[in-house]
Amino acid sequence: MTDASAPNNALHDDLAAAFQIDGWPVRGRLVRMGKAIDTILSSHDYPTPVANLLGEAAALAALVGSALKFDGRLLVQAQGDGPVRYVLADYGTDGTMRGFCRYDEGELAEAIAANPNPGAEDLLGKGVFIMTLDRGSDFERTQGMTPIEGDSLASCAEHYFVQSEQIPTKVNLAVGQITTDEGTQWRAGGALIQVIAGDESRGSTEEVWDRTRALFATLSDDELVDPTITPETLLYRLFHEDGVRLEGASELKAVCRCSRERIVTVLQSFPEDERAEMVEADGNIHANCEYCSTDYVIDPAEVGAAEVDAAAVRH
Repeated sequence: MTDASAPNNALHDDLAAAFQIDGWPVRGRLVRMGKAIDTILSSHDYPTPVANLLGEAAALAALVGSALKFDGRLLVQAQGDGPVRYVLADYGTDGTMRGFCRYDEGELAEAIAANPNPGAEDLLGKGVFIMTLDRGSDFERTQGMTPIEGDSLASCAEHYFVQSEQIPTKVNLAVGQITTDEGTQWRAGGALIQVIAGDESRGSTEEVWDRTRALFATLSDDELVDPTITPETLLYRLFHEDGVRLEGASELKAVCRCSRERIVTVLQSFPEDERAEMVEADGNIHANCEYCSTDYVIDPAEVGAAEVDAAAVRH
């Protein structure tokens, strides 16, 4: 048995990993994000509640996406009629991540005035939480959704797994800021546990699940985002009496897939008259990436009439 108090992974930050409690019919995953989430959130000047919501979505996407057994992407999104219209976190199975939010400034200010710490339902209103699996252009995307419920996207995810996959699940997500010699930085973390159903050989798993949930409930937001607490130490604090192993840690990094060539390809998908309407006073087309906030200035002559690559437009 290797317990988590003895580190067995080179990665201690910006990672996603599975963990196993010795002899328990429970599987878990842990995510710690430092530079990756700071890059994503610092690319925008989001108000704190909006940044927190996107941080939760990114941590959740890494938790679930890092367990996928195929090459592709997992999209975690929520959309509703509240001040935040849309939040999207995009996780690639190579560990790359990006994300963005759309929100109404006036409505958000009113919501914050009414509640300085608005939750998911306050921000998103009535709407849906969606997980989408994308295995590439050769496959149809698969999608599941559930109504937005609760104060965080963790609650939405728990309802999603129960309703869509009939798997009892507990999720803990945390987002915060720390101050270092380099300034203020964003951090995020997440943990997930799921029970394996009982059978003839295993028997009932309800008692073990109750105990696991009770221990998991003691996990604090501060522990999830504190860079001085290693993943091994965090898990050891929770499950040291029974032995816990951290397995298969993989790196997370913020990478946007936008490029000048990709923007040009997207513009080529519009009719010529619509492209003409996009030209601004300086004679160029201006485009901004919602994910990383990069501004592109495109000469209409670059767009031309080349054949559109449908796969490039999709991705």
